[in-house]
Amino acid sequence: VQLQASGGGLVQAGGSLTLSCAASGDIFRVNSMRWYRQAPAKERELVAVVTRGGSADYADSAKGRFTISRDNAKNSVYLQMDSLKPEDTAVYYCNADVMVNKNYEYEYWGQGTLVTVSS
Repeated sequence: VQLQASGGGLVQAGGSLTLSCAASGDIFRVNSMRWYRQAPAKERELVAVVTRGGSADYADSAKGRFTISRDNAKNSVYLQMDSLKPEDTAVYYCNADVMVNKNYEYEYWGQGTLVTVSS
């Protein structure tokens, strides 16, 4: 199973960016999907999570500005980021709980995509 993230880039403060992440491989079902981020010299932090049923939760720093969504048919998760701030600059990682058969679930990580917000 692989998670491929894309959509990072350079954006000015106040701008928007959408990240995408697709899971591929020997997948029975994808359960919860998440976005994390890691800024320079900081620990990785959870930004947002969405269940298979579509229920979402956000870090306080993301509430009101970011929207997580998913497409179960495509095994994909998205992060729409609006009103971006310089402090949102980080490498963003997607993460998913993937069932490879009806009995076993594993956690997988994408490779990370860099988001840089200029002031």
